[in-house]
Amino acid sequence: MRLTVIGCAGSVAGPDNPASSYVLEADADGRAWRLLLELGSGSVGPLQAVVDPTELDGVLISHGHPDHCADLASLSVLFRYGPTQGTDLPPLPLWGPEGIDERVRQVEGATDDAGLEPFAWRAMAPGETRELGPFTITAARAWHPVPALAYRIEGPAEVGGRATLVFTGDTDLSDEVVEVAAGADLLLAEAGWAHRDINPPGIHLTGRQAGELARRAGVNRLVVTHVPSWVDPAPTLAQARAEHPDAQLATRGVIFTV
Repeated sequence: MRLTVIGCAGSVAGPDNPASSYVLEADADGRAWRLLLELGSGSVGPLQAVVDPTELDGVLISHGHPDHCADLASLSVLFRYGPTQGTDLPPLPLWGPEGIDERVRQVEGATDDAGLEPFAWRAMAPGETRELGPFTITAARAWHPVPALAYRIEGPAEVGGRATLVFTGDTDLSDEVVEVAAGADLLLAEAGWAHRDINPPGIHLTGRQAGELARRAGVNRLVVTHVPSWVDPAPTLAQARAEHPDAQLATRGVIFTV
């Protein structure tokens, strides 16, 4: 599997970095499969520089905050009125916690389901597992002020066999997130509270907590993401490395192999 960072700015898009969005690719059945993780504010444009959106096989959304899902409405407009208008593209699987469909309607400013027409929307519940092409996707409850999910995704490893990527979405440190991350080959962990000493409960991880999560879960590699664009990420990464020495920082355009 290959993970491309489309955008990784926390809370809002930065001047040169969109909000959360990642493309996970895997080769199977004679073709490339592409799973989009998040489509936060400012990300639909840079996404098109990496992949033709019509070649996506599915979309996972962790929760309904705009920096994780706002550009779903823009993607809907692109499908409905862009170059593929009038074609027979099948609806794109869109999975996430309850309420993501309503968020699309709200961003669209509509009361009907026009914005959802390009998608095959299905809510996921914590503990649920689904298959999408070569990917096996398991959802876990994240600890955030709104309904939120972390995802464990198993798929073809770049060196053969199977590999596991875990994406925390937005969450405070919890036993459920540690459990879903257990033994992952790559953990993509948010650090929205950066390197602050005081962390209000139930919102975000700090860099230290992202490292602690990786250490407690026994993951192989840690990639720290979702640091706000107005924050110097170096102290956050230093905190994470104090707990997991090989931690890396997500940056726009970087590709991680799993």
